[in-house]
Amino acid sequence: MADRGGPLEAAPLPAELRESLDITQKGYEKKRAKLLARYVPLVPGVNLSLPAENKIPGPSQTTAVPKQKSRPTTSRDERFRSDVHTEAVQAALAKYKERKMPMPSKRRSVLAHSSVGAYTPPDTSSASEDEGSLRRPGRLASTPLQSHPSVEPWLDRVIQGSSTSSSASSTSSHVGARPAAAPSTAATPGAAAATALAGLVAHTHIGVPVNSRVSSKIQQLLNTLKRPKRPPLKEFFVDDFEELLEVQQPDPNQPKPEGDQMVVLKGEPLSVGAPWPPSLLAALQHWGTTQPKAPCLTALDTAGKAICTLTYGKLWSRSLKLAYTLLNKLTSKNEPLLKPGDRVALVFPNSDPVMFLAAFYGCLLAELVPVPVEVPLTRKDAGSQQVGFLLGSCGVTLALTTDACQKGLPKAQTGEVAAFKGWPPLAWLVIDGKHLVKPPKDWHPVALDAGTGTAYIEYKTSKEGSTVGITVSHASLLAQCRALTQACAYSEGETLTNVLDFKRDAGLWHGVLTSVMNRMHVVSIPYALMKVNPLSWIQKVCSYKAQVALVKSRDMHWSLLAQRGQRDVSLSSLRMLIVADGANPWSISSCDAFLNVFQSRGLRPEVICPCASSSEALTVAIRRPPDLGGPPPRKAVLSMSGLSYGVIRVDTEEKLSVLTVQDVGQVMPGASVCVVKVEGTPYLCKTDEVGEICVDSSATGTAYYGLLGITKNAFETVPITAGGVPVSDRPFTRTGLLGFIGPDSLVFVVGKLDGLMVVGVRRHNADDVVATALAVEPMKFVYRGR
Repeated sequence: MADRGGPLEAAPLPAELRESLDITQKGYEKKRAKLLARYVPLVPGVNLSLPAENKIPGPSQTTAVPKQKSRPTTSRDERFRSDVHTEAVQAALAKYKERKMPMPSKRRSVLAHSSVGAYTPPDTSSASEDEGSLRRPGRLASTPLQSHPSVEPWLDRVIQGSSTSSSASSTSSHVGARPAAAPSTAATPGAAAATALAGLVAHTHIGVPVNSRVSSKIQQLLNTLKRPKRPPLKEFFVDDFEELLEVQQPDPNQPKPEGDQMVVLKGEPLSVGAPWPPSLLAALQHWGTTQPKAPCLTALDTAGKAICTLTYGKLWSRSLKLAYTLLNKLTSKNEPLLKPGDRVALVFPNSDPVMFLAAFYGCLLAELVPVPVEVPLTRKDAGSQQVGFLLGSCGVTLALTTDACQKGLPKAQTGEVAAFKGWPPLAWLVIDGKHLVKPPKDWHPVALDAGTGTAYIEYKTSKEGSTVGITVSHASLLAQCRALTQACAYSEGETLTNVLDFKRDAGLWHGVLTSVMNRMHVVSIPYALMKVNPLSWIQKVCSYKAQVALVKSRDMHWSLLAQRGQRDVSLSSLRMLIVADGANPWSISSCDAFLNVFQSRGLRPEVICPCASSSEALTVAIRRPPDLGGPPPRKAVLSMSGLSYGVIRVDTEEKLSVLTVQDVGQVMPGASVCVVKVEGTPYLCKTDEVGEICVDSSATGTAYYGLLGITKNAFETVPITAGGVPVSDRPFTRTGLLGFIGPDSLVFVVGKLDGLMVVGVRRHNADDVVATALAVEPMKFVYRGR
């Protein structure tokens, strides 16, 4: 480029541009003289105002060099202008004329594809134009451009153009503009010209030089805008996992049921000659008037001390007071607030079984339907909202509670009980003694005989979180008490310790209903006491010489952890240890471990009696001791793989892929049981097939309150044979329990329908997962019985 006789010089320039270039050249020479003055010795007769080659020494031209002010590093000056820059401008203009294309404007640089960012001179540091300053201090290089050994090859590469897009620093924005400050290591006029030339020769994809003053963020935005906003429509239907969308074909080697079609299993008939009371209320009246001082219920505090013992006489008198008050002293607009058949909410904490017992029987005597629910803790509790929906669907307008419980409920600004989210408007009645009215001597309740309507409504929460109410008729209530009395051989005056919730399920059936029918003494252990002292129920069995204990496998597990150091307890008085959640497959581990520890303290192996139950079918089966005619207990070691296909295959206990389950006893007296297929038409299963257990009995629930659709499916199932013939002219009730009938007509449960998980063609159960974890490493992964 030092040769100035090339063809680029012959290119004619516009007059305006030639004038501009001349002015630029003169300005450059003047500023060059000022810049170099400080470095040139003050020789007399030398004039620095003109180029050195044009100076004529003379004595009259001696001048003093004024002190130069330091320029800010961010200023854009002319220190690096040179004739090389002028040549670059001329070359660019000549190329434009040859192509016969319009001059580029300031806005055309937004589509620049090429940049010289990749062609960085050696020993330089790049800086953006926005910064405008040197990145690091350097030395002043006074050597000409041609003297650097690696500059010429770099410059040649720049002239040839680049196809690499860059977001590095840009050069001048238009032809003839001043370049940005160059790095200190190339701070010579030649280096500045190279930088300017690199900016000028940047090309677009069609070869048109444009300026590349485009920041990295703008370039990134442009690249984003070029992409389509959304993929083509066909790409939405491309699945990387197409094999997952295919319907899995059944494995030809999967196990299939091979047994015969099962037959309906019938339980023993109810005793005909037994002196059954005509109704539960008639039994309460009988014991309340003939055995008024007999203990009915003992409540304990959190320290394990008895705070109240309710006698049968007190229970009868309190129930009468409440029934009379509900029917005669509650008015709305001079009309009775309640009429027979109305539903009433019972809101009592788990620590107050005495008041709950009086409220429950008071409602039955007044021919009202009690709906026991949990105490709402907050105004917007999610579970409480579902309970409120149930109360609203039941048409509940009155809630019974105690004075202590009402004081603990959230209050509104008026001081009244707050309106809970989702709950219907309720009137609250405190049923402590001072709030009740004693009935006249000539007043007698009319509901002493077995009624035909609904006795009470028990709530149930499904796996989706919704709450439904299950109605239990007076006939079912009486049949359930009779069946439990016969199966457990309950007798008058026995003592039962109850750890369960007395408002529902087995805690209600044994500890509130059947116990009153047989004048039993129930020792109710609050759950708060169990948290403080898990061994409390065993201590009460020992101190009260209880014959029956009602627990869950969790209580057995906790007592095992707390029994160390306890040497003075004896369980020899127990004849039945009823495990209410014996239907859970993993409860067997708690039962076995508990027996191993307490057998030396008087616990007999045949005393442990697991049972199976559901909210819809109430008690389904219960194991009876041998002295009551029950067969010996059984265990089944089943293949987990076979169970996942709904098939029963006995396996060896050495393998870890097995599920060991225990029987839950025999069918309840007066009931019939069958197992039907889980899905589709309720065909009877084969003898080696897992299905849903269904019960035909007078001691089951009757309906989901107000829900006719799901009521028909759950309470009016008609099992049929393979030939399509109904097995009975009576409908069956679905229990929600998955199981089969084993040897000696014993019922086995391997899971629940709510916990069923279907993966492909295989079925798994949430309870099976727990049982498998227990079988693999029971002490490291999961506590036994949890």
